[in-house]
Parts: sequence; C-alpha cells; structure tokens
Amino acid sequence: MLRNVVHSYGQGLCGGLRKLGVPRFMAFVLFSFIWPFSSLYPIEVPDREYFDIVKSIDLFGEVYREVSLSYVDKLNVSELMYAGIDGMLHPLDPYTVFLDEKDSDELDELTSGQYAGIGFTIASIDGQVYVTSVIDGYAAAKAGIRVGDSIAEINGRSVRKASLDEVKELIQGAAGTVLTLKLERNSASSFFARVKREEVRVSSVSYSGIIDGTGYIEMKSFGSRASDDLRDAFQGLLRQAAEQHVPLKGIMLDLRNNPGGLLNVAVDVTSLFVNQGSDVVSTRGRSPGATKVYVTTSPPLDARLPLAVLLNSQSASAAEIVAGAIQDLDRGVIIGERSYGKGLVQSVIRISYEHTLKLTTAKYYTPSGRLIQKEGEPVSESRKVVQKPRGEKISTVFYTRGKRKVYGSGGIMPDIVLSGTDKSSYLPELRRKGMLFLFASHYRSSHSAMPSVPFDRKALLVSFSDFLRNRTFVYKSEPQRRFDELRESIRKVQSPDSSSQKSFSGLQQEIELLREREITSESEDVVHALEVEILRHYNEPLARRAELDHDPVVTKAREVLSDSRKYSRILHP
Repeated sequence: MLRNVVHSYGQGLCGGLRKLGVPRFMAFVLFSFIWPFSSLYPIEVPDREYFDIVKSIDLFGEVYREVSLSYVDKLNVSELMYAGIDGMLHPLDPYTVFLDEKDSDELDELTSGQYAGIGFTIASIDGQVYVTSVIDGYAAAKAGIRVGDSIAEINGRSVRKASLDEVKELIQGAAGTVLTLKLERNSASSFFARVKREEVRVSSVSYSGIIDGTGYIEMKSFGSRASDDLRDAFQGLLRQAAEQHVPLKGIMLDLRNNPGGLLNVAVDVTSLFVNQGSDVVSTRGRSPGATKVYVTTSPPLDARLPLAVLLNSQSASAAEIVAGAIQDLDRGVIIGERSYGKGLVQSVIRISYEHTLKLTTAKYYTPSGRLIQKEGEPVSESRKVVQKPRGEKISTVFYTRGKRKVYGSGGIMPDIVLSGTDKSSYLPELRRKGMLFLFASHYRSSHSAMPSVPFDRKALLVSFSDFLRNRTFVYKSEPQRRFDELRESIRKVQSPDSSSQKSFSGLQQEIELLREREITSESEDVVHALEVEILRHYNEPLARRAELDHDPVVTKAREVLSDSRKYSRILHP
C-alpha cells in the first residue's frame, strides 16, 4: 500500500512540476528520487521513514522551483539540479557519486579495460602535451608515434594552449573514424600521422618476467578481464621457467598503485592461488542482497608455490580484497606499506538519460573479519545525515587461519613493512616537473640507437645538470620552504633591522648547504631514474626490468621467496 501511495505522489509531483514549466528531465529526476524507495530496494522501511521521504522530496521540489524561477540572475537549471544532487551526496562518502553521460562512459572504459582510441597515453608537461606511453600493435605504434613526441595539432586545430582534458576530447571518437595528428620531436622536427581509431584493450598485467628465478607479475587494475590476463601471465612464466629448465622459486604479485576494480574479478584473481571453496571476502549492508560471502569456485593454478603480494599506500579496493584473503588464509606473505583502506562497496545503478548513480551499498570484510575501510576524517556538516549502526565496534586484532595475529582498523597491514618511496623530496620534484621525462626525450632525439647499459653515470649527471640549468629548474627544499614562511611571518609583525637581516643571511647560507648535500646524497637514485627513463623512450619492458632490479620491495620479496625457512617462519611462527 505504501508503495502505491509513494508512486502516486511521485506521479502527481511530476505533473505539477511540468505545469510550472520545469523541464521534463528535471521533473523525472525528482520522481526518480521517490520511486526507488517503493520498488527497487528490498529494505524494510518504517511508515514514518516513508513519510519523511515524501515530505523531503516535496520540500526539495519547492526549493528547486522557487530558486529556478525567481533567483536574481538567470540560472542553468540542469547544472543547478546536478549541484543539488552533488550536495545531497557529499556528506555520505567519497565514492557515492552521480555521473553524467560522459562520466558514465569513462566508468565503462575503466571497468572493461577497453576503449575506442589509437593506443597511447598522454600527459601535460611544462605546458605541452606529450606521448608518455605507446601500446604495441595499435594505431599509434603502427604510425611510428613514440614516447616523447609532443602533440601540436589535432585535425588541423592547434592544441599548444589546450588543457589535457580538451586534448583528450579531441582524440576520443568512434572506432573506425580517422584522426590526423601533427607531432613534434624535441621541437626540432615535425611530422603528420593519420591514424584510425579502433577498439583498444589494455591488459591488466602491465609487466611480467622472471627475476633471478622468481616470477614477477605487475597488475595495474581489476577490469573485467584481469583474471584472464593474470592467468595468461602466470602460465607464461611457468612455460618460460620450463624452457630454461629452472623451477620457479615463487611468484611476486605486485599490486602497488593498483586502485582496484570489480569485486567478482578480485575473487577470480584470488582463486588462482588458493584452494577451491576458500572464503575470499564478505560484504555487509542494509539490504539482504548486500550481505554475502564470496567463495572461490574453481581449482587454483597453483596453491603451493611461494607467493608474495606487494602493496603500498595506493593499493585499494579489489587489490586489498586479494591481499587480505591471501594473508588471512596464510597463502602468502604481504610486503610493502599499509594499503589505502578503501573498503566500501559501490553498486552501479543506471538511471535515465545515460546517467549513473554509483552508490555505496555495503562494506568489505576479509575472511578473518577485518573491515578494510579506514576510519576517515568526519565530514564537517551542520546536519547529521549518516546514522552509524549502534554497537558497531572495530576490533584491532584478528587471527588468520593458522592463528597468526593480523590487524584491522582499515587497510591491509603487511607482514613485512617496507617503504619503496623516495627518501627526500628532490627526486619526486624532478618527476613532478617532468624534468626526467624531458631530458630523456632530448636524449632520445639525439641518439637513434638504444644506449648500452650501464651508462657513463658521471657524464650523465653532468649533462643532466646542464639541462636543468638551461630549463631554469630550481629545487626548493623543505627547510627552504619553512624558512621562507618564517621570514614572511616575521616581516608581517615587524620590519627587519640590520641584525635580523644578518641572521637571515647566515641561516640562508646554511639552508643552501643543506640543499646541496641533499641533492648530492640523491645523485645515485637520480642517475638510476635517468637511466630507466631513457631506456623507457626506447623499450618500455626493458626499462621496467631495469627499474625492478633496484626496487627495495622487490629485492626483499625475492629474498623471502628464495629462503624457504624465512618464508615458513612468517606464515607459521
């Protein structure tokens, strides 16, 4: 009965708004707020709550009508409605979002790992758009486009002052359509490339190989085909080891910087390593359909080969599901940093006019019962929107299948904590400003043949220093930033006299010495990063392998997997 009442009220509201001149789309959006409560979600809702829903929709409609018709300036009523929806969702969580038609298409591309394009990635560096990666076998690679090329024109339109989003929009289009690009190499020469857009599928496995007898697989996403990509990579490593007549010591599954993806794919990926019938993850939500335990349904490729899963602070969602299951089932060792802590489940709900509502409907829990979601900063709101369940407590200590202690409070805490991040901010600043990339592009333009490794490191550093000087790159260290803030604060309260100026001058000299020492101490890491970036402009897989050879987390994983006693002591203390 209540359902019929709400349905009738919604239809009446639609009709009333249409008579007031409100666009059909907006009237339908208001109606769509009401109808799901009565038909789509099987949640038991008390009569009082239904009344509050209807009352709130009525108020929302009145406010929207008055503002739309009477505000002092003319409004874009569609954008006003979108802003209202965004405002309504804001106090919930960062992952509950309303997506317009364009954003809905991008979501489809992310989850499928497939899009219509020409097979390259781009980035904006120093005011220009550069090609940063080229996928073999697709139109860009066939046309001779390579890493380091900058885009000057698209279909005759200059993009020198265009934003990255504007360039992306010009490149996007339907499969089969033709695109003409004007590209430049180190500003010395330009050429045109006529390419046809096609369906591009990006593998979830960005790199795989054998490193000193240990298999390595890097996964960057959990799209719809990720488990197939991982299976192919795993079987490829087994074949490669058999051809070399060397048994694999173990497998490193690198999930660092993996933002996650589809829940069912995370279960499928886990099933490649654990016994059939193993719990992987559970979800708990308000509706009966949101509460479920996910179990592996197929036999593994290998449930005994030593396994290490690599994580960092940007490993999230599906990556955390896999790592949490591997850890709780005592199937492998987790190495790296505590993961991000994104343990909220989103349901993708298609709504009218090709729009989408990505709605949080449940939370993820590992087999031991750990909540993956980290405790975030409370949203500052004058109104209390989200009502936390009574008596909900998050324990900090849990136990794996083998009775090992593991810890909750959000994210996955590794068995071996090891950071792979830079020690100082100098190298990250070089990367952020694109200095490594631009130098490598310059090097590639003047060296047609791939250089032999190792490089002449001393000469490379001298050349790079000259390059930074010509680019007028200045590194401001953390002590320098703090000193500048202090000096500015003092100037606001008093004018500097001669004694303070002398003190400032002496302190500035000390800070400059510290900066020079920091740069010198980072020289080895910088020159290695230069070698990797230069190699990447010639051969991306070879560059990735060179990068892994100096990766401290990979080195630790190889050490653990090569020592059966150490590996066993971690899993069976």
